[in-house]
This record gives sequence, C-alpha cells and structure tokens, in this order.
Amino acid sequence: MLDTKITIQETTNNTIIKYNSNTILINGGSYEFNNIDEAKNSPLAQELFYLPFVKKVFITANFIAIQRFDILEWIDVQEEVKEQIEAFLNDGNIVVNEQKTSKKEAIEVYAEVTPNPAVMKFGTNKALTQTDVEFKNIDEASASSPLAQAIFNFPFVQQVFISDNYISVTKYDMVEWNEVYGEVRTFIREYLADGKTIIKELPKEEVVETANKAQEPEVVLEGISAQIVDILDEYIKPAVASDGGNIAFRSYDEQTKVVRVILQGACSGCPSSTATLKNGIENLLKEMLPDQINEVVAING
Repeated sequence: MLDTKITIQETTNNTIIKYNSNTILINGGSYEFNNIDEAKNSPLAQELFYLPFVKKVFITANFIAIQRFDILEWIDVQEEVKEQIEAFLNDGNIVVNEQKTSKKEAIEVYAEVTPNPAVMKFGTNKALTQTDVEFKNIDEASASSPLAQAIFNFPFVQQVFISDNYISVTKYDMVEWNEVYGEVRTFIREYLADGKTIIKELPKEEVVETANKAQEPEVVLEGISAQIVDILDEYIKPAVASDGGNIAFRSYDEQTKVVRVILQGACSGCPSSTATLKNGIENLLKEMLPDQINEVVAING
C-alpha cells in the first residue's frame, strides 16, 4: 500500500478547491474533465464525478482541483473528498491512463541565454511540472527525476532546475554554451517527444534552521508571510522565470522583519542576483508592505 498524503488548499474561486499530493500523480502536463464521459481515461476523475456536487475535475502532476455546483459549500464535504482521494491513491489505482503511441508528440525546445553566464534556459511547449524542482547533483536527481538524471549524464552539467515549462541547466567552466547548447536542446526535445517520465517523485524539501522555525511545505501561510508570497508570485516570479530562474519564499521573522528566500535556477550563483535581491525584491516588498520589511536575505546567496 502506498503512503500518499493529501492536503487541502483553498483557491481564489470559492467553488474550486485543490487537493495537493505529496506524490506524483501523472507524468507532466495536465488533464481537464467537464463530465464523466470525458473522463473515460481517468478512473479517479470518473469516481469523483459520481459525487453529485462535482462539476469539473482538473488533474496535474501533484494536485487535483475540483469545481463544485452551488448545491452545497466545500466546508461541508472537503474532508470526506480528501479521504476518498487518499484511499483511491493508496490502493494503487491509476489516476489517468496516459496512453503511449508510436507517434511522437510534437515538442518544441528553444535555448535562451540568461543573466547568469553559467546557466542556459531551455523552454518548451510542454507542461513539465506544477512544482519547481532543483537538483544539485545526479544522486539527488536519481531519486526524483529521470529527466534531470539523464541531463546529468552530460559531463559538463553542474545543476538542473525544472519549472512549469522550462529547464535551466548550470554548467561547469570546462565548456562554453555555444559549443554544447545544441546537443542539450536536441536531447531534451527527443526525451520529451518520447513521452518519458519527467518527475517520478517530488524531492523532500530541506528544512533550513533560522531564528524562527522555517515555513515547511504544507504549512498554511497567514498574515505578512502570505502577503509576501502573493507579491513574489505576482510581481517577481514571472520576471525571474523569463530569465530561467526562481525565487522561493522560505520564512519571515516577525521580530527582525527579515525575509529569507532561496535562489534557484539561473538566479543561483548569478552575478546580478544580489542587485536583484536588494534593488528589486527588497525595495518592492518595503514599498508594498510599509514598516513590515527590514531586509531580504538569500539563504543560498
């Protein structure tokens, strides 16, 4: 029997609720079902549609979102649905029958330079993951991502970061990107076109000790911490993602008013990351949350 845990997350739409999973549900991409007939290839979605209040089911690699009809409120049934999903998954049932065909999927992969000269961004038209994952070495990748593990087989690869529709690869100084980016781009395109597994298991997040206990992945953020995350998501992440990077919230200390973040992808080790952190993120947070922020610190910066 598996040990899948589901956590409930509210959304800005009160008719939709998310059930986050600590295990991978499908191999990348996403599926949306509007009724039980559309859900023929998803045993989980079919089971959910037998609930009379379920209007729509959306399945991704690590969460299930359900939209309800207005015949009841989520507070009345959300725990029962959570238990039903957990039981279904832990019995080893198939979430979606991801049919493989001999015809390769049409995949586009493009390479982009980033502000970090050691990092190249490889964007794609295929959804890769809903949860950003970063691997410092092949051992970390082997436990979680067959795709990242395969990329580490290139001898010049130092780190791999996978986000929703791009992969940032950090190289050692032994080669220049103009010598090898074409080979990496071709490899990623063929790997994705073959429908191979991208992420098989979400890596365990490292808990970093700070003055206050760090926010753990499943903690529901409130107050200033929640506002910081909202600001990062809306104003900061889209900008850094365009450069192949990511900045993840780690903690907020109410006494010192210090925000701690983690730099990932092209942001990690980037010569301009300190300027971005101080002149961009710190100034924005101070402006939008007056008297609540003293400093923004990168744990790995």
